[in-house]
Order: sequence, then C-alpha cells, then structure tokens
Amino acid sequence: MGMESSQHAVVLLSGGLDSATTLAIARDAGYVCHALCFDYGQRHKHELDAAKRVAAALGAVEHRVTTIDLRAFGGSALTADIDVPKDRSDVTDSHDHDDADIPITYVPARNTIFLSFALALAEVLEADAIFIGVNAVDYSGYPDCRPAYIEAFQNMANLATRRGVHGNALTIHTPLIDLTKAQIIGRGIDLGVDYGLTRSCYDPAVDDRGVARPCGHCDSCLLRAQGFRQAGVADPAVSAE
Repeated sequence: MGMESSQHAVVLLSGGLDSATTLAIARDAGYVCHALCFDYGQRHKHELDAAKRVAAALGAVEHRVTTIDLRAFGGSALTADIDVPKDRSDVTDSHDHDDADIPITYVPARNTIFLSFALALAEVLEADAIFIGVNAVDYSGYPDCRPAYIEAFQNMANLATRRGVHGNALTIHTPLIDLTKAQIIGRGIDLGVDYGLTRSCYDPAVDDRGVARPCGHCDSCLLRAQGFRQAGVADPAVSAE
C-alpha cells in the first residue's frame, strides 16, 4: 500500500458501479475512507440504500448522507418531471461525444456542488485527498466528467482553502477517468467489489415488494450492461433478479 494508514480521504459514493470501484481503489491505496453521499432530490433514491451497503462492505469508516435540493432548480431528467431517455444507440456505439449533445440526464453543476461539499469535509477531517469516480471514456457526455474540469476544480480548491493557503495541497483523485467500463469492472473484481450491492439505473421501477428493478434501457443501464458484457462476466445485480 505504501502509505501511512493515518492518511484520510473523502470518497464520493453514489451506490453505483463506478463509485464503488473508486472506494475500493482508495481503500487499497491505504486511505482511511470517509464515504460522502447525497440525497439531492434524484428520482433514483434506491442508490442511497446501495451506497450504504457498499460503504459497509468496503470498509468505509463512516458513511455520511447530506441532503441538498437540486429539484429546486430542475433542468434534468433526474431532478425534474422530464422523461429519462431510453435506448439511445449513440451511448454505446461511440465514445466520441459531441460537446453540444449533452443529455437531459446531466444535472446542472452536480459534480461542482458535490466536490464543494467534499472539500468542506476534507478540510474538517484534515484529509489529504478526495476521490471521485468520474470517467471520460464510457460516459454519457457530461461536461463535469472531463479531466480539464477536475484539474480546474483542484486548482480552485487549493486557492480557496485554509490548508491550501498553508501549502498543504489537497489532491482530487480520479482513478477511473481513462478506463473503459469493462476495465473498471475488471479492476473492481480484482479488489473484491461485490457489484451485486450496487445500483446504476436512472429510472427504476419499484415492484410490489418495494424492490427497485433496473429498467435496462436508460443510458446508465446500457453502459453498465455493455461493460459487463465486454468484461466477460455476468452482472450480479441483474442475474440475482
């Protein structure tokens, strides 16, 4: 691991595949991990239950859920009464996303807001790092998942914080940013991630028992299914249905 166990990290955790893998990577690197989740008015709140399971399974020392109301602004199919797009062929057919074609599932300023909260917690914890599972390969075209954005936020963070002013730079780690979904899954399996605990669907249906079932057709479901297919393994969250 090559690190003193006293080094702490804030890990943004959504309950999905990418963030679960990110938490496993942070733990494997030797960080004491503090999982930070958000109830932000998203329609897929089943992910919060998944995040709780993932945080416990992967040894986070704490799991915080912070409530913010992004429905107050809307502007996204995840935070307003707008239909979630289904069966978009260009999601899995190409990685060359047109910057002008940002899907309606993009939540305005979400990663900026999440990272700002993570930055505040990191200051209080005197944590050296923030981990976020953004990805610039198999992603849906979100502008706040790009390397240039992360670099700009990190520069801002070290200008805006007490620790940064004192020369104790905080690092934002994006261990998945250059990986395909299949590579992410392979890395997670190597680290013992139980993907059966994770949930990724943007628009799940809740059955008579109150269990959220993935729709299988939204961007997130399509990318997840393609990732497991290319990794050559079954998705335990689907096969357990």
